[in-house]
Amino acid sequence: MTNKEVPGSRLLNATTPRIFFFILLFLKSIPVSNHDNNKPEAMSLRGDVCVFLSCVLLSLFSDVLSLTEQKQTVSLNGKWSLSNFNGSLWLPAQVPGCVHTALQQHGFIQDPYFRFNDLSYRWIALDNWTYTTTFTVSTQLRSRQKVLLVFDGVDTVASILLNGVGVGETDNMFRRYDFSVGDLLNDGDNVLKVDLLSPVVYASERRNAHSAYRVPPECPPDVQKGECHVNFIRKEQSSFSWDWGPSFPTMGLWRDVRLEAFDVLQLLQVSSVPLYDSGLSAWRVQVELHVDSVQTTNRRITLSIPELDSEETFDAQFGPGKTKNGFTLHINTSADVKLWWPNEHGDQPFYRLSVRGSQDGILVLSTESKVYFRTVELVQEPIVGSPGLSFYFRINGKPIFLKGSNWIPAHSFQDRVTPAVLRNLLQSAADANMNALRVWGGGVYEQDLFYSLCDELGIMVWQDFMFACAMYPTEDDFIQTVREEVIQQVRRLKSHPSIVIWSGNNENEAALATDWFNIPVTQRPVYLKDYVTLYVNNIRAIVQQEDQSRPFLVSSPTNGAESEQEGWVAGNPYDPHYGDTHFYSYTLDCWDWRTFPRTRFASEYGFQSWPSFSTLQTVSVKEDWSYSSNFSSHRQHHEDGNRQMLLQAALHFNLPNSTDPLRRFSDTLYITQVMQAECVKTQTEFYRRSRSEIVEGKGHTMGALYWQLNDIWQAPSWSSIEFGGKWKMLHYFAQDFFAAVLPVGFEDADTLLIYAVSDLSNDLQLRAVVTVYSWANPDPVCALKSDPLPVPGGSAVVILKQPVAALLAGCGHCTRLTCLLIFHLEDGGGKQHGPTNHHFLCSPKDAEGLRRPNITVKVEEDATGGSYSVTLHSVSVAPFVWLDVGNVPGRFTSNGFLMVTGNTTVSFNAWRPTSVAELSRSLSVTSLRDVY
Repeated sequence: MTNKEVPGSRLLNATTPRIFFFILLFLKSIPVSNHDNNKPEAMSLRGDVCVFLSCVLLSLFSDVLSLTEQKQTVSLNGKWSLSNFNGSLWLPAQVPGCVHTALQQHGFIQDPYFRFNDLSYRWIALDNWTYTTTFTVSTQLRSRQKVLLVFDGVDTVASILLNGVGVGETDNMFRRYDFSVGDLLNDGDNVLKVDLLSPVVYASERRNAHSAYRVPPECPPDVQKGECHVNFIRKEQSSFSWDWGPSFPTMGLWRDVRLEAFDVLQLLQVSSVPLYDSGLSAWRVQVELHVDSVQTTNRRITLSIPELDSEETFDAQFGPGKTKNGFTLHINTSADVKLWWPNEHGDQPFYRLSVRGSQDGILVLSTESKVYFRTVELVQEPIVGSPGLSFYFRINGKPIFLKGSNWIPAHSFQDRVTPAVLRNLLQSAADANMNALRVWGGGVYEQDLFYSLCDELGIMVWQDFMFACAMYPTEDDFIQTVREEVIQQVRRLKSHPSIVIWSGNNENEAALATDWFNIPVTQRPVYLKDYVTLYVNNIRAIVQQEDQSRPFLVSSPTNGAESEQEGWVAGNPYDPHYGDTHFYSYTLDCWDWRTFPRTRFASEYGFQSWPSFSTLQTVSVKEDWSYSSNFSSHRQHHEDGNRQMLLQAALHFNLPNSTDPLRRFSDTLYITQVMQAECVKTQTEFYRRSRSEIVEGKGHTMGALYWQLNDIWQAPSWSSIEFGGKWKMLHYFAQDFFAAVLPVGFEDADTLLIYAVSDLSNDLQLRAVVTVYSWANPDPVCALKSDPLPVPGGSAVVILKQPVAALLAGCGHCTRLTCLLIFHLEDGGGKQHGPTNHHFLCSPKDAEGLRRPNITVKVEEDATGGSYSVTLHSVSVAPFVWLDVGNVPGRFTSNGFLMVTGNTTVSFNAWRPTSVAELSRSLSVTSLRDVY
């Protein structure tokens, strides 16, 4: 336990130098010459002065101490004890943390992710658990006017006792709780106990108490191997299981625990939201000070952003208790305000907002925070030639195509989500040219660092509230805890420029509209009323009161403004003429772009794949290493998912047929990643090329967020990054298909079309360069260049259109089965813009001349150190060349690529020290023709 000062307690330090400065000046003014130093009268004069000034100094310090908002904080993080209900288990436990991680750390259980342990350890969530700690506090802290026991996060249902006296209860994982405990603290030891109820039992009891009508779904599908009634507890919804994750209903103190003590008031939080007045061409910053005051207190508040030469002072009165106090800082209109931009569209500058409070001229409050300037609009307006409304985001007045993915919890146990894990995943998103992530509504509101990193990286956040795929109860106590949850989270997060939209829930409008839960027609009005009560009358109302700076949607998918017109639940929330859509199809051919909805905004779509063998190896044993093993079946939580992957892959690829069981398993993992990467590539490119056109009344697509970015454990899922941070083939592909300038090729009625897609602000003049290769030979057969055409910034333009038969007729003996196309964009000077892309004229399984490339590799350390070059040599065209270095963490500059030249060199950046010898020993190379 440690004592820490917070920013508001720096007043004394701020005033001390000035006091001593005046004392020194005064002493220096007393005329005492060198030869007088030993005279009694000189010594007496100096001594009298020192005594006098000491008295003045003590008096001043006493006044300052009585006036300062000096908060004393005692952390209660660290080692606690943990016991189960009947006392058969006692062990140390780290706080922040949870029961599962404590049990694992002290050897009571194995890795919960190992093999079938999610089932073996169900008993943990069915028991009640108690956290206990003993601490002492100083007399000074106990004498404060107000002493609070603060929990930043309790998971979830708990009774809290201090020295045997109940101080409060919790029922919401997403809330901060504080309890007044000044009268309960002892001079010596203090015993704090947190009794946690089984979340599974609690949820079941709440459901049984709700007897008037059912609140579906009762339980997850059997394939998820999960627990029931998660919608009755305000907890991470996916912790009871999901179709990509295990059932680990956690319990614990998952955020900080501390004592806060003060005499006058404490500053709980500062939030700042810049707003732009286009009529006045002026910025203002709405600043809120959230204060807890012992009594009515007057302060003079000064807000300033020195870099913008902007400062204003206000006389403020803070009432007793917790209050929200708003102030407006008008920014100097002559200041050059630098704007925050999404990734690839500009920089992410910030300014320092200073908040100072004074009383009687003495500084008693001082804190600083970052403030970013940007505007965001969700534009829903009529489109010429199309029924419905547009749906796109305008940042700083510029329409932005959102490119990215969906974020799920990075671990079942939140104390395992370290800063390094967050940095790796978010940097991976930015490095794949993403500018947006949707924080999905079945997980958690992420920790502060997540949003700060998104601010720094220019990653826009679509922030769901934590409701997903279910109906929810609307009893008073449930609504009240949700209201407090929403208020706290909006106040905590609204200062982050990265958050561009709030969304009330995930798929609940669609669940009602399309009757996921077989609700009788006569009961439907009850559920519609509950839906509006929760998301509109409460959540939406709170958000509109707390944050006027960004848009709010009630659900996703939704028809947006049209859903509102239809009473908040549209007849068809998947209508591509409005809002955003979620779309999944695992049986239709994913290479056929006609199967995709030409939607305004695609906020979910995707295909599954398996992670690499090295990722699975740590949680499995030899008998598990088969696609048909019990382990492979157990790990798949999506109904029929393993079969769907192979059926989709078999449409275009020969499936692995090695007689070696391990080789066949690893090859099968590989082919699922090839399938996923090509499927998501095809769909994403369709959305990107649809941004500028209306076809049959549909189009103007302005967002593509595939499902999903990351994994919660080692299992098959829709992710592009494996658990542990390793990039799947899909994520390497995303680097290209999310590039700022992109060539997209496809066929329509046997005609090849190539689009130039540009997210740039400036216009370009580009041509398509198409090179035809034979599957049998790495030398080009022929090439074709289109005429240069203008490509306006923020557009998608057709720059080549030619019948395939005509193109092949000019290429010797090429046919659809023997040749393939490689293409890129270049300007008039021959400079390439964007990545090189490919178009297959037939399914690779039908390709004639495709043979094993017999790739050889050479690994060398780069001269600069820290990275390694891998040079590959191939004797033939090699599709989907995949480099894997097993358990050596790191990533390649390119991977899963189409190798059409004899030699290719890529780099590998290791995340830990390694060597040429280790990499050469660990490296395996697989191409499509190697698996059959």
